[in-house]
Amino acid sequence: MRSTQRNLAHDETHVYNVLRSDRFLRMEGLSKEVPFFIYHFPPAWALDVDAMRGRVTTKLQSDEGISVVEINLYDLAVELLTERGVWDRVLQAEPVMDKIEFREMLQGMLDPHDHLAPAIRARLDVEPRTEPNTTVVFLTGSGEVFPFIRTHTVLENLQSVVVGHPMLTWFPGTYEFTQSAGHQLRALNLGASDNYYRAKDILEQEA
Repeated sequence: MRSTQRNLAHDETHVYNVLRSDRFLRMEGLSKEVPFFIYHFPPAWALDVDAMRGRVTTKLQSDEGISVVEINLYDLAVELLTERGVWDRVLQAEPVMDKIEFREMLQGMLDPHDHLAPAIRARLDVEPRTEPNTTVVFLTGSGEVFPFIRTHTVLENLQSVVVGHPMLTWFPGTYEFTQSAGHQLRALNLGASDNYYRAKDILEQEA
């Protein structure tokens, strides 16, 4: 238990220091890549990471004057389905519908290109633009929406949406690079990995 707390504490310090740095806020050193970063963590840490994210958010806003816009994919999905009047139908279908058919139905209702990306764009458009940039976007809820929404497809569709601010995805699972497979996301450390190479591991960034 001590090892987990110590490692998490180290992660918290590192993540906070990177997020508050001018280099991160100005999106420098990206070599024309999108300003996407990933903090991946063991799924068992989920509750502790939620608390950590809260502390980091508070310190960024109160101590550094940096705004944090959190977009929770689960909350966003529920909001979109409710607005379209189908949330109750989804809840009724889940226990009786074939799992594969249910997943395909939800994936159609929550297509990242047609539904999620436009909703996220709308949320970011209401945020004030500041110079120099003092807004960071947190993308959360990846574990709660898996496997109905896959993180790599969301990120792919946000490349033309989240362009004015750096974004950090809080990802329960692994994000790793191998010579044979390249960069891969494995949500909750379950099932097959999804290829996605454009995000940077925040733990590998200079603080």
